[in-house]
Amino acid sequence: EIMKPVHVPTDIRRDSFQKRSIVLLQGVFEPRVFDHLKGKKPKEIFLLEGRPSLAAARNSCQQLRKRKIIPTLISDNMAGFLFFQDWVKEIWVSYQEVAQDGALCEVGALILGILGKRHKVPLYLFPGKPGNKFIGDAKEILSFQGKRVAPFGIRGYAPLVEWLPGKYITKIISIE
Repeated sequence: EIMKPVHVPTDIRRDSFQKRSIVLLQGVFEPRVFDHLKGKKPKEIFLLEGRPSLAAARNSCQQLRKRKIIPTLISDNMAGFLFFQDWVKEIWVSYQEVAQDGALCEVGALILGILGKRHKVPLYLFPGKPGNKFIGDAKEILSFQGKRVAPFGIRGYAPLVEWLPGKYITKIISIE
């Protein structure tokens, strides 16, 4: 059977944000990155939560509040919607290691790179806090805040980092 188109409610409010007004942050950044961000005076700052550990949300919210900046926190999978609405101005991603052909970043950076390239939005890399694990515990993805969300018998896979190829990186910013 062919599926019929779904009606999209008009209360999504396409006018909620100005075109290309959002700086989208992903990852756990070094504190001095937030001073750099404050100096740029962005109109809107959106943070990806950083599942499964939520470390990105905790770190970035704390650092921004310290600088009297109030961000908007979103789920990791909401980025596509923001690009579709043409609200994203820049993408800021933290890196753990950088090389000539790309960078090791927290998982989620690759999809942001692909979306950025597709929507002609620049992606900037900034120094991040190095992690000590590459794969998270499967329990982290099967549970949320200590409560199991997946049925027993289901396996979990929780990569914590991924390679972001250089073709998706606009510029690597080093902050002294």
